[in-house]
Amino acid sequence: MSEQNSEQAVETPALDRFECRACGYVYEPEKGDDSHNIEAGTLFAELPITWRCPVCTAKKTAFANIGPAGTASGFKENLGYGFGVNTLTPGQKNLLIFGALALGFLFFISLYGLQ
Repeated sequence: MSEQNSEQAVETPALDRFECRACGYVYEPEKGDDSHNIEAGTLFAELPITWRCPVCTAKKTAFANIGPAGTASGFKENLGYGFGVNTLTPGQKNLLIFGALALGFLFFISLYGLQ
């Protein structure tokens, strides 16, 4: 039963980030919004209704919940498709992509040793 409580504690929406659908600005509760004097730690739901996007001045209703930082990107219903890379976080995807590029470069350079 304590395992179930710990899972619920992890899924709190307090750390959820919200992205402006008009310009792509991401409101992160950990950082707040300096341009509107919103302190760090202020949840998106606690922002005043008159709050606007600091980049394009879109209304608060133009924002979509994109989940907490460090989670797999994309729609949750699509995470099960593909070869398993849909469940990777953006950092893991970067490591996979650039690691494969570096390995390919090393293989290419090693061809010079085949004289």
